[in-house]
Amino acid sequence: MKIVAFAASSSGQSINKKLVGYAAGLVDDADVDLLDLNDYELPLFSEDKEKELGQPQLAHDFLAKIAGADALIISFAEHNGTYSAAYKNLFDWCSRIKKLYQNKPMVLLSTSPGARGGASVLEQAVKSASFFDGEVRGSLAVPNFYDHFDMAQDRITDDNLNVKLAEELTKLKS
Repeated sequence: MKIVAFAASSSGQSINKKLVGYAAGLVDDADVDLLDLNDYELPLFSEDKEKELGQPQLAHDFLAKIAGADALIISFAEHNGTYSAAYKNLFDWCSRIKKLYQNKPMVLLSTSPGARGGASVLEQAVKSASFFDGEVRGSLAVPNFYDHFDMAQDRITDDNLNVKLAEELTKLKS
């Protein structure tokens, strides 16, 4: 199974990138392509910019990565209760070309240092995915990231969270 995984964050120290990398590594027999949104940085989307620039190659490149996947795992950073600007901007550019998720099965994640673990953005992502041809098969918000993730070993240390994450990830193959 070819999995494209990424954090919907541009932070170089993204805890969501840590989470999505860990999660993707738990999928048995998967070939994982872990993307970095910084590799797809585009000017701020507007119709004026689109008229000036057309459809940027980086947006096409990102969509090609999605097209080549059998499944997606995305971990959403929560910025003021919603998507990060970096993700939303890439999403806006890509959506002018085609529906972003391209009928791929998906597991959506989120985490934050707080008790809700990015639950607000995750709820938005789950609710809207089908409008952009995403097939959400599972989701999980991981609360209190620094209390449950060993940064040195790149792993969740909480057994219950590991079980829940593994359960959600098995849904990619169903």
